Amino acid sequence: MQNTSADILKNAIADAAATLNSLEKLEPSVTRAAEVILAALREGKKLLVCGNGGSAADAADFCTEFACRFEKDRRPYPALNLSQGGSLLTATANDYGFDEVFARQIAAFAQTGDVVIAITTSGKSRNVQRALNEGKARQLKTIALLGRDGGPCANIADVELLVAGKSTARIQEAHKFLLHVICQVCEAELASR
Repeated sequence: MQNTSADILKNAIADAAATLNSLEKLEPSVTRAAEVILAALREGKKLLVCGNGGSAADAADFCTEFACRFEKDRRPYPALNLSQGGSLLTATANDYGFDEVFARQIAAFAQTGDVVIAITTSGKSRNVQRALNEGKARQLKTIALLGRDGGPCANIADVELLVAGKSTARIQEAHKFLLHVICQVCEAELASR
């Protein structure tokens, strides 16, 4: 028997609620991620954010929340979405391979004290893994939002936010939620200065 749209919606809501409820255990990592970001921004450093597909869209939104604003009017802060810029991405992919599209930008734009934030629902994205490794090699702080068991990207970043689950959609929704919570925590601190 085929599920109706009502069944699909009901199951999706239940799965989303369960996934979001599981995030409470990540509170220490959310706090640490916000502290790392705040320390960098207060020192005039920038955020270098990357991901593929839906995670690239989440990276774009996260950068916008800092460079424009989240909820309150305040000064802008530097956050670069490494997933944008078709010319640079395609030239790098063509000349060095798709695995290098983020790492090469980190090599080009990163300065001491910057933060690399990498997003992957599977943890298997080699270009995201390379971004984290490049950040570590340059002694930058790194934050990873991962899904499932973290895959090859697990245990690389200084701060790891792992959403264990089987559904890419639910993991991505949880990543978006966590990114917005981090924005909310940071903006409350940034607006007070």
